[in-house]
Amino acid sequence: MNSIPATALGLAEMGLPVLPLRADKRPLGNCRACEDLACGGRPNMATPGPCACPWPCHGWAAATTDPTVLTSPQWAAAWRRTRAIGYHPGGAGVTVVDLDNPAAVDWARTHLPPTTTVPTTRGQHWIYSGTMRSVNGVRDGVDLKSLMSYARWLGPGTGTLAELPDTVRALAEKEPAAVRPAPRAVTVSAPTGGGECRHRSPAYLERGIAMAEQRITDATSAIHTTVYRTFLAVLSAHGRCGCLTEAHIGRLFTAAQAKGELPRHCTEAWSNAQTALGM
Repeated sequence: MNSIPATALGLAEMGLPVLPLRADKRPLGNCRACEDLACGGRPNMATPGPCACPWPCHGWAAATTDPTVLTSPQWAAAWRRTRAIGYHPGGAGVTVVDLDNPAAVDWARTHLPPTTTVPTTRGQHWIYSGTMRSVNGVRDGVDLKSLMSYARWLGPGTGTLAELPDTVRALAEKEPAAVRPAPRAVTVSAPTGGGECRHRSPAYLERGIAMAEQRITDATSAIHTTVYRTFLAVLSAHGRCGCLTEAHIGRLFTAAQAKGELPRHCTEAWSNAQTALGM
């Protein structure tokens, strides 16, 4: 028997906004039209992108404490395919400092006040009372998850919940300016016939960009190589179609810079990928 729905309902009753996660820890589309993100909806977004579904199916905005929603037929189907429970930290009034490796945990023990801690597969979650904006990559192996983000539920943890310290808030303020660049315009050749992608649907493109962003975001090592190979894959699929826009490219650059890549690294990786494909 799948105990995940019962656990999720119990968490919701305690005020924790929950959502279903897939085996790869990504949000699960919880309606039939959005199954396996077939609609192209983007994780972590407040709206499901090009999806016509009226529900926010794909990220933090889907998190809820409403038992009517959690036990609805749509969600019942989603729970059957769920492998983990996610939650919206900001909606629960907390901030999760996600420490993704032993070095990050050691840093936290030295620089942050003790609080509730939860073990993860690679490190720990340090949870504080209070909310802030969510930022990835504020230090090596350190992400901040609070407003407009989701975290995996791994248990109540141990220790007394402490107030969100200024030390953590300052991490977001110290985020390098390079993390929020203006998107770099890239010229690609458009095919004959209006510049529309003749062999891929708009939803396919949107899903591909979302998957590329996630691939970069999930990288824990060899960031340069991951960014280059991701750029290469995107250009290989859509670089000659004329369907890539400056906004699409900007999203990829932003994801890369959130992992510590400098603007010039992104520019070089994109240029090298174009050269490798003869563009």
